[in-house]
Amino acid sequence: MGSLQNYIFLDEIQHVHNFEKVADSLFIKDNVDLYITGSNAYFLSGEIATLLTGRYVQLNMLPLSFNEFVQWHKQNNKFTNDQDMFNQYLKSSFPYTLFTETDQERIEYLQGIYSTIVLTDIVTRLNIKDVPVLERLIRTLFSNIGSQVTINKITNTLRSNGYKTSNKTIDRYLEGILDSLLMYEAKRYDIHDHDLLSSNSKYYVVDLGLRRLLLPDHQEDYGHIIENVVYLELLRRFPNVYVGQSGKYEVDFVALNGRNEARYFQVALTTLDENVLKRELRSLQRIGDSYPKYLLTLDTLNKDANYNGIQKMNIIDWLLEK
Repeated sequence: MGSLQNYIFLDEIQHVHNFEKVADSLFIKDNVDLYITGSNAYFLSGEIATLLTGRYVQLNMLPLSFNEFVQWHKQNNKFTNDQDMFNQYLKSSFPYTLFTETDQERIEYLQGIYSTIVLTDIVTRLNIKDVPVLERLIRTLFSNIGSQVTINKITNTLRSNGYKTSNKTIDRYLEGILDSLLMYEAKRYDIHDHDLLSSNSKYYVVDLGLRRLLLPDHQEDYGHIIENVVYLELLRRFPNVYVGQSGKYEVDFVALNGRNEARYFQVALTTLDENVLKRELRSLQRIGDSYPKYLLTLDTLNKDANYNGIQKMNIIDWLLEK
């Protein structure tokens, strides 16, 4: 390679036999900057993580943020207004969909992504024989984004629908789904004891377009759809994001920065109804510390209200960092 600085980019190298040793042999050279990309979470597991321990920086990539989505439309003279852009954003946030001309073209692209994830990243890797159970599991998780679920509850649901499966199988398939980055797990966090709880996690999909693809008749669940958007945005801004538990009350999200300083978020479509407002504020009001607390809604009226330190914000404004 000579004495000049060399920049090497390796994409999806995990599909190559003994790729770990190839990466390590390049990594030890002084004049090489090595960039490796992988499309699943198990890419940095096993031998590659051992070989490169302490010598790499990991960057997690997500689909476009709403801010990035809007900026692209502005730069290409396709911007209309924030609300219309948000409605478009919910159809998919994968970058390539910006260049699709029709809904059908976007759908075909999403079908390709879904097939690749399921057949390559999950079925092939885990050597799954009962693919219908896996696909039904994915649909079940997609239909329950933002809801607390357990392995036992999922297993019973599938059994009641005629699928022969077990907790062990569902647990294994779920691990494959999470490793493929098709979905993310938000674990529960005890706000008072600062501990992670081992049960009743929530799950969120990496792109709402994939959920729309599989569940075209489930778009009325707008509350959980918005919650999914907020969760992914928090993943972009904070290293750790959990579902908060404060006694018997739940806080939609607890986001911890690198110094373990918390931010608390409650998400609702609207809190213009007084009873709804009281319910949404209650969980935040029970938190004893002084870290920032936010109530995110789609309200445009009274959108900047402050309730004794709890700051209300419009979700679209928050996503655009206005």
